Amino acid sequence: MSESTRPATAGSRTLPEVDDTEALGRELAAQLQAGDLVILDGPLGAGKTAMTRGIADGLGVTGRVSSPTFIIAREHRSALPGRPGMIHVDAYRLGGLDELDALDLDTDLADSVVVVEWGEGVAEHLAERHLRVRLRREPESELRSAAWEWVEL
Repeated sequence: MSESTRPATAGSRTLPEVDDTEALGRELAAQLQAGDLVILDGPLGAGKTAMTRGIADGLGVTGRVSSPTFIIAREHRSALPGRPGMIHVDAYRLGGLDELDALDLDTDLADSVVVVEWGEGVAEHLAERHLRVRLRREPESELRSAAWEWVEL
């Protein structure tokens, strides 16, 4: 995908409702292609899985998308012709780079978009560039926000 068709290199948005988080995920997904890596960062309850559901919906993934906490990675196929599938990874339980490398996600990048929750500091080496999405939840509130940027290594 050419640089001109990518989402803005950086942006931010307030996300008052879960639907807003999913909508942003759909917007970002419209710009993603096979080979793209998305790293989601944020504390528990910040909206990482909701963002992933939006990305999945934007890619045409059918079926339930939930956090793969205990199975680590889950593959989802797109029902839309020409759209890549999605590999959804939860890196929270991984012990480090060796365990991530054992998943062979760099191979999956050729055919899919790889979305890694809890991936900051662990998954960046999978691609020369990635979309980093930082999700935040205000203390004592349900108000969330997201900031995203393409990062070149």
